[in-house]
Amino acid sequence: MVLQSLLKNCLQLSCILRTPKAGFRSTSGGLIIQSTSSDVYQNLAVEDWILDHMNLENRQVLFLWRNSPAVVIGRHQNPWQECNLRLLRQKNIKLARRRSGGGTVYHDLGNINLTFFTTRKKYERMENLKLVVKALKALRPQLDVHVTDRYDILLDGQYKISGTAAKLGRTTAYHHCTLLCNADKFVLSSVLKSPYKGLKSNATPSVPASVKNLFEEDPSLTCEMLLDAIAEEYATQHQIDHHITLINPADETVLPGINNKTKELQTWEWVYGKTPKFSVSTCFNMVYKDSFLDVKVDMDVKHGRIEVCNIDLPEQWLPPALCSELVKSLTGSKFCPNETTTLATTLLRVCPQDNELHSRWNLLCENMVMLM
Repeated sequence: MVLQSLLKNCLQLSCILRTPKAGFRSTSGGLIIQSTSSDVYQNLAVEDWILDHMNLENRQVLFLWRNSPAVVIGRHQNPWQECNLRLLRQKNIKLARRRSGGGTVYHDLGNINLTFFTTRKKYERMENLKLVVKALKALRPQLDVHVTDRYDILLDGQYKISGTAAKLGRTTAYHHCTLLCNADKFVLSSVLKSPYKGLKSNATPSVPASVKNLFEEDPSLTCEMLLDAIAEEYATQHQIDHHITLINPADETVLPGINNKTKELQTWEWVYGKTPKFSVSTCFNMVYKDSFLDVKVDMDVKHGRIEVCNIDLPEQWLPPALCSELVKSLTGSKFCPNETTTLATTLLRVCPQDNELHSRWNLLCENMVMLM
């Protein structure tokens, strides 16, 4: 109760309102909030905070947010299976793991995210999606959009413009969905294509779909128009005033403890360490001085760390003791290119000063890193 009262007071004093004259109203019907941040970790933290601290018994909440480029995987997914991690690193695109289930999505500022908070008893994702469709049709009656049995929204009967996921607590719940407005489809298709071979996992796989931006159908639309239309329809259905409260997800005076939630979502232990156990069994070819060499690698990975590792090299290509030392060092380490590179560099320092040996070692380690 203290936190709820604090939130109410802070919002009254501190929040910047989209409609200043309306002011903050402590209505029992509902509340519409929009993030001023485009940071994926901050916005996901807001979802956690609302679920943990707000009383949803007499007030439902709609949270509107957009992110700078990011790939967001579901709670029970494997990032190596779902996306091109090397490309994410090259393009400086963030990777986040959300707390809800479902599949992997690409976010950028051309994508709108909507989170509907209710009690568990009032949770109804189909009604939420119908609300979005109604808002779209009110804005542009000619749009051919409908909700499917899989809780997707399709455009023209075939193109996915919205995907859904949810988190159900003991007494509270949220349902969130995307809305493709003007996302970079080239980047989307590139980063959501895993290059990694030989993965075996029981993690939840994503279901690929053909996508289309709403702006391709109607270039006169803007994200702001869509946000306002959805907020207006939400306000109408919940019989509340149509105004949007802007919040800063880094403001501890409004959201006490929010920064700790944000930090947790950024940790390696959460993003990668929560990956369900998986194995890698693959071969790669190395070219060395006009010779082609086959290398077989088998690894078991648990909590994002290499639990078992075997590397099968051509006989005498490297001293057996050195190869054994690499396997020993990798076992227990993070399944991570940076950590593997550091381990390889450290081991190389204790190798004999032999240029031939060093070249072979570097070639092997470069290929091992490519698996990650």
